[in-house]
Amino acid sequence: MSHKHLHLLQAIYHDPPSANIHWREVESLLAHLGATIESAHGARFRIVLNRFEFFMHHPHNNSTCPRQEIKQLREFLARAGVTLSAYEASHGS
Repeated sequence: MSHKHLHLLQAIYHDPPSANIHWREVESLLAHLGATIESAHGARFRIVLNRFEFFMHHPHNNSTCPRQEIKQLREFLARAGVTLSAYEASHGS
């Protein structure tokens, strides 16, 4: 399973980010990283990881996340200490 998560992190940290990143994959990765995900107002979700907070919208018309949202997710992950190199080091990939 962490092989899928590694590929997803690579897609998130790739510039420009992939336009084919699905919400369910992001949700799975965040859960794998130990984040808490709570439903907030409407289609928003409150995500807390390593004491950092982020709000993300569930896509409305399809299951893929917009690139701008992926860029914001990338910034959140970096602030929370989840970088590609840190993930690879901690998971032996």
